[in-house]
Amino acid sequence: MEWMKANDVAFSYDEEALLQHVSVSIQAGEVIGIIGKNGAGKSTLLSLLTGALQPTAGQIQWFQKQSVTEVAQEVAHVETTVYTSMHRKWHVPDIAYSAMSGGQQLKYRLVNGFLTQASLLLLDEPTNHLDEVSLKRLVKEIRLYNKGSVIIVSHDRYFLDEVATKIWALEDGTVYEQIGNYSHYEQVRRKRRETQQRAYHKQQQKKQRIEQEIAQLTGWSNSAHRDSTKQEGAKEYYRLSAKRMDAQIKSKRRRLEKELATSEVTAVVPEHRVHFELRHTEQGGKRLFTWQDVSKKYNDKTILTNITGHILHGQRIALTGMNGAGKSTFLRLLLQQEEPTSGEVWRSPSVTVGYLSQQVFDLDDTQTPAQLFQQQTFEARGMVQTFMHQLGFHAVQWQSPISKMSMGERVKLKLMHYIVAGTDCLVLDEPTNHLDLPSREQFEETLNQYRGTIIVVSHDRYFREKVTTEAWEIRQRTIHYPTAAPQETSQARQLALETELQYILGKLSVISRNDVQYDVLDQKFQEITQQLKQLRAK
Repeated sequence: MEWMKANDVAFSYDEEALLQHVSVSIQAGEVIGIIGKNGAGKSTLLSLLTGALQPTAGQIQWFQKQSVTEVAQEVAHVETTVYTSMHRKWHVPDIAYSAMSGGQQLKYRLVNGFLTQASLLLLDEPTNHLDEVSLKRLVKEIRLYNKGSVIIVSHDRYFLDEVATKIWALEDGTVYEQIGNYSHYEQVRRKRRETQQRAYHKQQQKKQRIEQEIAQLTGWSNSAHRDSTKQEGAKEYYRLSAKRMDAQIKSKRRRLEKELATSEVTAVVPEHRVHFELRHTEQGGKRLFTWQDVSKKYNDKTILTNITGHILHGQRIALTGMNGAGKSTFLRLLLQQEEPTSGEVWRSPSVTVGYLSQQVFDLDDTQTPAQLFQQQTFEARGMVQTFMHQLGFHAVQWQSPISKMSMGERVKLKLMHYIVAGTDCLVLDEPTNHLDLPSREQFEETLNQYRGTIIVVSHDRYFREKVTTEAWEIRQRTIHYPTAAPQETSQARQLALETELQYILGKLSVISRNDVQYDVLDQKFQEITQQLKQLRAK
């Protein structure tokens, strides 16, 4: 049964055409996957379906009244929370929304969406933040959903292969509709592009041949016209010959123009490419972070208990664990954005860290990129604008407020900060959330060339395997390392003490003997010097 039909729909924003000539339909019980690059108009299409936006041309026709529920990509605040057995089944904690992790917040919103039993359920990037157990539950829930149709915006190829029965692909400002899952769509798309390219090549050859014939006839016509003015007694013959050639030229040109007007084949648009380039500074010390007997609690809830370890320059670590296990909390402790309840966290004072958090609302959405990346010189501004172009932004977005940008585009703006600044350690909390497929692939390639330290929290297993070399799991309030918990070897201990000694010397060099800290630091200096002597003597 057909529920909805869109006929030649278009939508423009500030005179810029986002969507045009969109003709699609929704059948009862379908699971439709919407795909497309960042900024292509996926969320706009959802808003057109919900009625939040109205098309600027064309018509969307519903054949029967539908109840519509949308689960948004990100929701910063929820006033009041409800808790049901289904929330418990999804392992959503019965706590305030603001106290939940990113994954727990998403699961809370997904459960609320399913509970509405809407006849049209819209899910915008529903796999972001989800651990593997929750992802399997989501797949099962969608397959069992018998209340109506589900429409999903997602960049997760494997997820769409599992659940989608139809694909809407946003390309070149319109929507291609294809029955089947993502892999089937890709096969059809590849064949369509190959057929289009062959037809374009054949048309260009024919066009070139006709143009050559026209050029040859034009040459003969010009010659005949010249001869008609020179040849005595034969002027009429040459004049008539030139007129016949002129008529042939006009006929061939009209035929070419008519053919191009009725069946012109355009060249295949090159695949969307994104370019990242991350620079890292030279790190002096080899030890970047250490933590000793660290515990962390929020009120009465214990997140981490007595963890000890360190991170060295050049390590590429994937931090894994269930939603709410404490991964983001651990990152904030490392970056000293939060204090441990007990224990000590040390961060090298010389390390420059680029931290990409899960949040997409921490940018001032009233600002434009021109304001966000304000540069003093024309050259510097040009460099930033070039980076934006390489990341897939349009030139007009340089002066557009961030509020008008998609979630994926906001993530790219945050990544741009580290592209421009350069760092020797990247801490990435769910970095592929909201990124389109070309951006993910290029980001993976760039990170593989990066020579600094990488600490990644990601539920994207493919991404983790591509860019990291070791996995640490947070489970049961502690960190499980690849082998046993890291023990201090004499070499590692010596390295840590030497790094700390350099830090203390730097402090002592900038304060006077009368400073209250001087005696404490000097005492610490003597203790570390003695410890180093003992280690070197072994």
